[in-house]
Amino acid sequence: MENEERGMRPIWYFVGLVLVMMGFVITLSGIYYIIYPSQSQTVLHNVHPDFWWGLVMMISGLIFWWKTKDVTVK
Repeated sequence: MENEERGMRPIWYFVGLVLVMMGFVITLSGIYYIIYPSQSQTVLHNVHPDFWWGLVMMISGLIFWWKTKDVTVK
């Protein structure tokens, strides 16, 4: 067996994971509100900002995670 040094992960790795999880939940709620619209209408209800913002969060989280998945801090 090789002795492999394990270092700590950078904070951006965990920020990416949290963004992916939160973006997933927000995107799911956006899909829900597209299928079942609420009774109260806001000014931008046709744009579906929760759906798009959730996608932006997931994509940015995946970028953070991808860039730092092999990086370790010693």
